[in-house]
Amino acid sequence: MRHLLLNAGPIAHMNPRGKKGPLVGAEMSDAQSLIYDPGQAILLDKSSILEIGDSEELQSEYLPELKLSSKIPEVVKVGEMKIWDLAGKAVVPGLIDSHSHIIWAGDRSHEAELREKGYSYRQISEMGGGISLTVRETRASSIEELTKLGLKRLQSAALNGTTFIESKSGYGLTVEDELKLLKVSNHLSEISNVKMTHTWLGAHSIPDGLNKPDYIDQLVNEQLPRVIEQGIAKYVDVFCEEGWFDIEETELICNAATDHGLDIRLHVDEFSDSGGAELAAELGAMSADHAAWSSSNAREKCHRAGVIQGFLPGTPYVLNSEHWPPISECIENEWAWSLASDFNPNCPHISLPFTGMLAVKHSQISPLEALVAVTRNSAESMIEGRGTGLGQIAVGSPASLNILSNDVIDSWCSTNQSQFIETLCNGEWVNR
Repeated sequence: MRHLLLNAGPIAHMNPRGKKGPLVGAEMSDAQSLIYDPGQAILLDKSSILEIGDSEELQSEYLPELKLSSKIPEVVKVGEMKIWDLAGKAVVPGLIDSHSHIIWAGDRSHEAELREKGYSYRQISEMGGGISLTVRETRASSIEELTKLGLKRLQSAALNGTTFIESKSGYGLTVEDELKLLKVSNHLSEISNVKMTHTWLGAHSIPDGLNKPDYIDQLVNEQLPRVIEQGIAKYVDVFCEEGWFDIEETELICNAATDHGLDIRLHVDEFSDSGGAELAAELGAMSADHAAWSSSNAREKCHRAGVIQGFLPGTPYVLNSEHWPPISECIENEWAWSLASDFNPNCPHISLPFTGMLAVKHSQISPLEALVAVTRNSAESMIEGRGTGLGQIAVGSPASLNILSNDVIDSWCSTNQSQFIETLCNGEWVNR
């Protein structure tokens, strides 16, 4: 079925004329080039946006007899085409979550109390919590149980406006369990309206009972060949951090994966400047995520290499840290950056509007800059988003968008689901 959305308010299209790649610097706050004035209409089918034009002109072509008088968005005609009167409400693209951990089991909410008592992420891990605890619970869970959990999380993401999400493995840490998590992730992408891409994160931690050299040997010579044979993962990721995988180990794993055709996404410099962002630049990674403590020199190298810094403000929020992503520095230097949820057992927040609100509040940026970061720029950090119109409202872009509850674009990053009254998720309306 086609959809015709008439009488739109301002539309944050994220498609400035003649611009390719991620938006940087002042481009991210240039409302004149990023937002259409009220009075436009959008014609879509199940797969993509077909036309954007003057609302009165498109109405005269498809529904000339109707006088629009809605005060809230509503369907005014259903037939071969579903026609909406948006009643002047603002429209933004479907949100893109470029860093998430969807598939896992168990509960680590008790760790919040430990953090309040001053224990660090590493100390909690050494006490038997952290990733190891989640690994034990996840290994014990069936494919059916993990699928049910994952589907519930994707439904929550969609209610918060997310229409495309990256999903990592990493809570299995054996050959069969990592394959199981990728299989669940792939199945979820088949049964959910939220489109997904998949990342192999076998190098998330060292599993209990193995030393690091033996596990790295397993990663490269056992896990990786099976992951390639399975054919689900498109990316490799490594937790490149002091105490987990160092620069040389990360490079070894990534080179082996790229030899098999995987692209690179990296966890880097979350707790200290360990050189991870600089390595991401050298390896030509798609993204260098966290990047909380990376040097300015490394950030410049990332930008020149086409590596997008993926900031995850949900992480310092749950860790009670006052060290927030240095986004203002990136804007000043015109370095490419994005935002993502980092949804995981330690950071159980899957709302990108909440992520955006954290960035606006603590990194002193505008809601429009944050919106660019969770739409066009997040899309540009993935193969699926380069040259496809993902994260934009443009002819040929995927049929995904969010209708706000008012006519103010900046309201997209309020802290609850009511800011979106309708979400079109890859051609299907989300059931609210």
